[in-house]
Amino acid sequence: MSTPVPELDRRRAFFVLNGLQGIGPITTNRLLAAFDGDPVAIFQASRPRLAAVEGVNRTAAEAIINWRERFPLEREEEVLRKTGAVFIAAEDEDYPPLLREIYDPPIGLYCLGPYRVKGPAVAIVGSRRVTLYGRDTARRLAAGLARRGFCVVSGLARGIDTAAHLGALEAGGATVAVVGSGLDIIWPSENLELYRRITASGAVMSEFPFGRQPDRQTFPMRNRIVAGICQAIVVVESDVHGGAMITARFAGEQGRTVLAVPGRIDQSSSAGCHQLIRDGATLCTGPEDVVEELSYLKGILKPDPAAAAPAPTDRPAADPDQQALLDQFRGGSALSVDALASLTGKPTPQIAALLMRLELSGHLRKRADGNFEALSPSGSRD
Repeated sequence: MSTPVPELDRRRAFFVLNGLQGIGPITTNRLLAAFDGDPVAIFQASRPRLAAVEGVNRTAAEAIINWRERFPLEREEEVLRKTGAVFIAAEDEDYPPLLREIYDPPIGLYCLGPYRVKGPAVAIVGSRRVTLYGRDTARRLAAGLARRGFCVVSGLARGIDTAAHLGALEAGGATVAVVGSGLDIIWPSENLELYRRITASGAVMSEFPFGRQPDRQTFPMRNRIVAGICQAIVVVESDVHGGAMITARFAGEQGRTVLAVPGRIDQSSSAGCHQLIRDGATLCTGPEDVVEELSYLKGILKPDPAAAAPAPTDRPAADPDQQALLDQFRGGSALSVDALASLTGKPTPQIAALLMRLELSGHLRKRADGNFEALSPSGSRD
């Protein structure tokens, strides 16, 4: 015999079902399948009827029967109103479309910020213990992808995640942070200002209700969402056991494109990336590698800003020696210190000093392979 639940309409029932502790996304989706996608019917069901659904153990059944004691509905709704956050159910138009395709999609997401993931998205993830090389690479890669129209997705963690969000913001693009806690818990705390910047133009998302602290369980759950809402994932720095490797594994299982940035062979922070490349991930050295892998999206991406930019050397350097060096980069060449010394006849120490000044003035940049290349007058080759 069904039990009436007058306070639950369809939308509120999704909200409660998502927030109940002790019921994971796999069990939740099995329940919805068993009750023809009707969340209200789940809360009207008897204990024996619930127990008859595969995967529904006693804990899950008790949580549903006694949901009023487990989930403070009115309080959660009041927090939504006060914070300006919204709850997006899986059947809503604003739910990320690719996320519906994974094995265990969350039945809803808490979202704070104006952006909704509907267009192309790429995740950039990696180590919290980041090197200068990794941080710079993630930032430049994110900026380049953002300028092409990709939403840059990451997890708001220290290191690579932070650099990726910052790169997208600095390029004026969209970025989404998926967190492993309730939206009211900012972790790490030093990213409070970044959190505010993201919610002003992008979005912070979570499947967890307010007050949920991050732990060993929530981070892997967060990682599957990071991978699930994107067409591709790029790992910039990770050791072989890093959390980014978990995200990459989810991406592979979900049929997403996996790319990895190579690093130094003597640093453990790149060992995971090298393992991914050995296992078949695409080697990534810049935004163009991502665009090439996702060639089916080219019709809806923005043109490469570098293609329409004036030649890098159209902007003269202030010093004749610097200009002579800069002239060697006409045609888009990428040159090493030794090559420049050979071409100009100048000693290597003088070349190194000139390169440093040109890099600081925004005329050149040093690439991941150690060579230098010219930047456009706007300050970016991406």
